[in-house]
Parts: sequence; C-alpha cells; structure tokens
Amino acid sequence: MNIFNKFIWFFVVALFSLLVTLAACTKSPQNEETGHMVITFQHSVGQQPLEYDTIKYVNAAGNPYMVTNIQYFISDICLHKSNGDSILLDKDNNIHYVDTGLPKTWLWDLNDSIPAGQYSSLSFTFGINKKENISLRFPNPPESGMFWPEYLGGGYHYMKLNGKWRDTANVIRPFNFHLGIGQIYDPTGNITQFVQNYFKVTLPKSSFSISGGQTVQVSLDMDVNEWFENPNVYNFNVRGGKIM
Repeated sequence: MNIFNKFIWFFVVALFSLLVTLAACTKSPQNEETGHMVITFQHSVGQQPLEYDTIKYVNAAGNPYMVTNIQYFISDICLHKSNGDSILLDKDNNIHYVDTGLPKTWLWDLNDSIPAGQYSSLSFTFGINKKENISLRFPNPPESGMFWPEYLGGGYHYMKLNGKWRDTANVIRPFNFHLGIGQIYDPTGNITQFVQNYFKVTLPKSSFSISGGQTVQVSLDMDVNEWFENPNVYNFNVRGGKIM
C-alpha cells in the first residue's frame, strides 16, 4: 500500500486564506489589457522559516528530525474566476522545479500575459500529471536527477524530502521521504498496476485582481511538518526512513 495516496500538501499564500480542494483548467480568455504573475517558494515548520541540517524539529509522532534538502515539481498553475472561467498559465512550459539548494528555482516568473480582472482562486498540481510525466523529458540536471525508476513506473519523482531523525536508541538515521508513482503488487510480489499520486491543490480564498501592466507576486509556503501529520501521523520509528 502506498502511504502517500491520502496525503495532502498544505500551503499558505501570502496575505490570503488557505483551503485545499480540487480544480480543473480551461483555455485562457482573450483580453487586450494584461498583467503578469511571479510565484516565489518558501519552506517552513509551523510558523518559522525552515532551518537545514540541524535536529531542532519534532513531528507529531515525537520523532526529532532535521531536513537536509527538498526537491519537487509544481505544474499546471491555473487562475479561476467566480463565473467558472479558468486560465492555464505558461501552458508551453508548465512544469517548474523547486530545489531548496538552488536559489534560482525559488522563483517562477510565468511567461503569460494574464487578462486583467478579478480572480477568485489559484490552483496547481503537486508533481507532474500522467500525460506529462515522461521518462527522459529532462535530459539535463538538476531536473534529470529526479528520475523515477522505470520498474516503478518511470517518469520523475514528484518530491524528494531528505533529512535525518533520531531514533529511540538516540541513533541518528537518514530518511528519504520520496513521492512519485505508486504500485500495486500481487501476492508473489509482481507489480500489477501503477498508481498516479500527483494531486491538485486549490486556494479558493486567494482572491485578487490584476490590472493592465501590473505584476502580482504570490508566495507559496510549504509547511514540512504537515507531511508527517495530516491526515495521518507518520512515525519514522515504525515505518523507517526509506519511503518511495
């Protein structure tokens, strides 16, 4: 059983309320007045910015831990209007790689000219959808290092969250908390089916307007602790540190 198929990633959008649901995108409407959007990515634990390589955090299971690095893909950024219209942004280059070790990846400057108007929500895919998650899509690093083994479904990891935790014997152990395509096995251990674990996130209370010539800046903040507690508590001492 793949433990991630019920996990939800919680985000905070700067200045806006937070709610996670499902959404879909349609073609962009035409408008002569357009604006622009830039998305920045941040990482935290609770209300504090994430600090790396120091065991100062404790998850809901009581495991002391630290984070060494996080790498993931965000794709299919969409803006939604209250009348049901949606805009898929940067549709020709709609996959963005984020790496906590590479500052240049912390900003996504979307290429689209966005029609001016009022928008009721923003949505995106965490990971890469089945159609776009193709092996060898990224021939060069750093994205190429996110490859997902062919025998496990191919394509690319959605996320690598790496670090260390202190076990009950006070031993520091590494963990690789990785998310990608899952598998269903038969009693003999053969894979019978693949499970697409990417998921949609919508922030429906992130209402904002864009005026002609305006650049809107949005910040997405990943709370690392949420991976270990919502909706299920993850205990490294029970499940171990190598999760794929």
